[in-house]
Amino acid sequence: MGPRAGEAALTKGHLRPSEGGSHSGQVNPGLALLVWLTAHCSCPQAQGSSQGGLEASGDDLWGSANTSLLHGFWCQPASQLSRDQLSTLIQGMASQQIPLRAWQLSCLANLAIRHGLQDDFELHPPNLLLFYNLTQVREATCRAFTRRAAQGDTELLANLPDQRSALQHTVLACLGAPRRRLNALDLLLLGALVCDMHASRIETADPHVLENLQRCHQLTAPQQAALNSLLAGGKTVLGPPGSWNLEGLQALGALASYISSSLWVQVQEAVGLAFFSSMVATYRAGRLSQGDARRFVTGFLKAKAMSVSSRPKRGTGQRPCIRGDITAATLLDDLFLVRYDCVQLESCLGSHVLQANLDPLLQHPLPAECQRVVKAKLARVYPHGVPEEQLRLITSLVYLYSRSEISQWNITSRDTVVALLASDVALENQTEAVLQKYLDHNGTITSALLMAIGGSRLCWMSARQIQAIRPVEFRRAGALDISSCPQSRKDALYTKAREAFGSTRNTASYYRFMRPYLGGAPVEELRHLAQANVSMDIDTFTNLNPRVLQSLSVGNVTTLLGQNVGDLQKARSHPTISSWLRSLNTSALGELGLDPNTAGPTGPAHSTTGTPDTTPWVSHLAPTSGSAPAHLQYWLLAAALPSGFLWLLYWGIPGPSQDCSQGTCTKASKDSAGPAPQAEKLGLEGGARHLLRPPPRLQGQRTWPCPTS
Repeated sequence: MGPRAGEAALTKGHLRPSEGGSHSGQVNPGLALLVWLTAHCSCPQAQGSSQGGLEASGDDLWGSANTSLLHGFWCQPASQLSRDQLSTLIQGMASQQIPLRAWQLSCLANLAIRHGLQDDFELHPPNLLLFYNLTQVREATCRAFTRRAAQGDTELLANLPDQRSALQHTVLACLGAPRRRLNALDLLLLGALVCDMHASRIETADPHVLENLQRCHQLTAPQQAALNSLLAGGKTVLGPPGSWNLEGLQALGALASYISSSLWVQVQEAVGLAFFSSMVATYRAGRLSQGDARRFVTGFLKAKAMSVSSRPKRGTGQRPCIRGDITAATLLDDLFLVRYDCVQLESCLGSHVLQANLDPLLQHPLPAECQRVVKAKLARVYPHGVPEEQLRLITSLVYLYSRSEISQWNITSRDTVVALLASDVALENQTEAVLQKYLDHNGTITSALLMAIGGSRLCWMSARQIQAIRPVEFRRAGALDISSCPQSRKDALYTKAREAFGSTRNTASYYRFMRPYLGGAPVEELRHLAQANVSMDIDTFTNLNPRVLQSLSVGNVTTLLGQNVGDLQKARSHPTISSWLRSLNTSALGELGLDPNTAGPTGPAHSTTGTPDTTPWVSHLAPTSGSAPAHLQYWLLAAALPSGFLWLLYWGIPGPSQDCSQGTCTKASKDSAGPAPQAEKLGLEGGARHLLRPPPRLQGQRTWPCPTS
């Protein structure tokens, strides 16, 4: 459907705003507007969008939205959807397995609760269930709720400690009477939720708990100890360590990297060596993370050293090469690190072999001691600095280099920068030094480079390097995650973001572009956003500057969070929020709906090391005949044209091939509208009035909001 057809469709009777879009044969005007905008936008991302859906019902349109559009979900305009449209949208996200982030999930959960959709949880994405109102989980459906939620990723609740704690209370309560031991059926129900369990619960659980632990991102030190205690007991499917076999160990996957040296000593040598070889091969094939591989190798080699009583001691002099000179063929052996410890690596690795075979050598998960040996040998081979073609191979060693050593390198290619910084190995000093060497050779920090190395690298750039980023490149880089940055870097990045997005035409698009960088926003910015009714999500709120937050009143915060203000209960133990809450009196806490006598909905958040909670389930679950989910405070964004800006759902970050610098895509023509004037008051002039304006193209201009992924 071309632009003229889209305009004609808007004028047909079944698309007029006055007729609504709730009937099965009609389309909501906001949906029609979305399709019309898609047909008009010249942006590449819109070319493949469905343009023939005007004859379908509104629900069908939402359900058939493609993955890239759903991935760019935005809560503010979604609040204008009808109950059926929101339900279809959420189910579409579940069927397409859209990986939404915490800031999207928290506000989407509130919208679903507001429309009474929480009871349809079995049709919703598992991650969304983690953010639901757990006090409304009913006794009759709690096991089904737990089974679905157990498929989610609890790391998404990192900024909501009280919700994470409440989730543990809820699922344990659902199991029935207080119990000391999780049985096999419990574990089948709990799934990945076991990853947040106390170490004592893991140690006393049915041996099938190994299957649950395989789904954990990582184990805490107490959980690792509990795992090894369980394995040492010999009651798992592997049996006692002396009877372990290759197939059983391989079934553990990355979980085997946590096995202690004291257990590897008890494993039959042939089995241990076969498994070591398989783990190294898996790592070299890219199917095992560097952290898991190095943890495994370090523990295994420590056990080997313990079992060899006559191991030569490392001294100050050069040790003889006992194993034989290392060759290219030697380095292809998956058991290389077993045959050559770090002392023998130093003695048996010649300079020529190192130069010619640096890549296969570093494909082995070298322990830290062996990495230092390789670095020292490289310094002798290249006394004036490692050449650029070799730099791209030493990613795993970067963290060992000082700023002065990096100053000897020649870095002229963006590919070299990406190779050195794309992993999680380089630290603060290395990041700044590597980038500076690149800039010294007339390199520029482009959007492609920013996207390749990731937002966390911005945390370790100097303020001067951040300032050197051109605003257009910052815009094109999209939403970069800087939540882990120190406050000084957040402040600098906020200033850079203001340069890039400060002239954005309306509050809705300005807030969307600026949201990742508001951790450095001053109090005046946050007050202006509150006046604009942006309904900030709780995840973004927890990343605000704690000192700035202290300057906000209860009224400021209530208005800033809008319909999400109830989420303070889920995060009241978060350091940023708890610090602010401590400054409030009992009356102010009551205004926020918070109980002044507790630290959270179920008490303080628990670590995974203490005594397991045995709270009976009846205190946490709603009775089957309970009332509908409580209505959360909700701030309307507009009183008229309720579907008039659903297109905002599809606003994304402008790509490098389009001019969306003012929040719009501009069609190249003689009468194209010029760039929007610099907005006053931090781009927030007019407050929420901007939200009520129709898209610019409907005002006779040739610019329109651009749906992007």
